[in-house]
Amino acid sequence: MGAEDAFAATDTFKAVFGRSYAPFFGGGLQVAFHGKYYVEVAASRFQQNGQRAFLYNGQTFSLGIPLTATITPLEITGGYRFRPRRMPRLRPYVGAGLTSYQYEESSAFSEPGDTLSTRQAGLVAVGGLEFRVHRYVGISADVEGARVPGIFGQGGISKDAGESNLGGVSARFRLIIGR
Repeated sequence: MGAEDAFAATDTFKAVFGRSYAPFFGGGLQVAFHGKYYVEVAASRFQQNGQRAFLYNGQTFSLGIPLTATITPLEITGGYRFRPRRMPRLRPYVGAGLTSYQYEESSAFSEPGDTLSTRQAGLVAVGGLEFRVHRYVGISADVEGARVPGIFGQGGISKDAGESNLGGVSARFRLIIGR
């Protein structure tokens, strides 16, 4: 699975990394029942280097202190796969579930209390389209929305910007092996 995430904490990510979107890569396991219902477990990972920043009077200032942030989402979703009779190779789907984001932030020059490692739960919803290339091979594209409050907004630039949701919207592409 490959995804491009547009983070909900746009000001925080723009200040630290220069942009508010980033790639995630991962994989998972999906079990389908009666060809209609599914349960899926998936994990992905993002890691990027940036620099600490602060917000003053609506303007961001980089501090020149490097940092590395790692986000590891774990998702459990369930949903419904439609089977249009006129287009048997296409399978639109919708789903919802729970997600848990592990967020880690560190710097080579960290003082005690500057390094952060935390995990928070949130909600996720997904909708997309699967195309069956072969009986056992498919590709899919979908849009996923996640809401994960509680990691951001406690301190630093995210607090100054009033941003508490680490989630956002993702465009995902997947290679599917199996029926």
